[in-house]
Amino acid sequence: MRLFDTHCHLDFAPFAANIEQQLQSAQQVGVERVLLPATGPENWSRLASLSEQFPALYYALGFHPYFLTQQSLNDVVLLDVQMTERVSRCVAIGECGLDAMVDVPMAQQEAIFIAQIELAKQHRLPLILHGRKTHNRLIQLLKQARFEYGGILHGFSGSYQQAMQFIDLGFYLGIGGVITYPRANKTRQAVAQLPLSALVLETDAPDMPLMGYQGEPNHPKRLPLVLQHLAQLQNKDRQTVADNVWRNSNLALNICE
Repeated sequence: MRLFDTHCHLDFAPFAANIEQQLQSAQQVGVERVLLPATGPENWSRLASLSEQFPALYYALGFHPYFLTQQSLNDVVLLDVQMTERVSRCVAIGECGLDAMVDVPMAQQEAIFIAQIELAKQHRLPLILHGRKTHNRLIQLLKQARFEYGGILHGFSGSYQQAMQFIDLGFYLGIGGVITYPRANKTRQAVAQLPLSALVLETDAPDMPLMGYQGEPNHPKRLPLVLQHLAQLQNKDRQTVADNVWRNSNLALNICE
């Protein structure tokens, strides 16, 4: 069984001291590939270095809305340079998007997100989208930009109707730990109805802990548990779901299987 964690911050503090060991523990349960999304310029070079060290790692570069500064719009020029000079393991722009729950002016978030959409168009790359209570605005901005290169909506936790709007725009939906919580009824019902051809798996480690592991750093080795819950919701066997989400993950990021 081959699995792809399409959103994992292995460069964050809980893992940084022994990434090789952390990656091995994930590989032992079938997690063969991991995508590392950037938060901002401060970790771009780190992600590139990790991908050189470990063949299982791919990465995306961008500006996470949570970490924006007053200088970020000027730094978009630096992102353009990085994309022009990128190596093959840099497969997307992101993590980028909008977040209504952080103390960053929405006008600033939107300006930098729009700039990243334009860069993705210019370099013909998918986007790794972040959205909290901003799904409708994300859809609106993507439509306005006529963005055609798709990507992954990270950490999907919306309604079936919202999900289908992103799918219609060419995006895959990142399914993570939220579906392991029975109280997440709306998201679980949506995921049960969604086409398997539009779904990928993620952990968002060390964030988004699964039910039963609250208070502990999340880990890519727990991706099989997300797979198990997804198979149950979709009423399909685990191997069928695993085969499909593996294929979807590579298609979303234009990676050869």
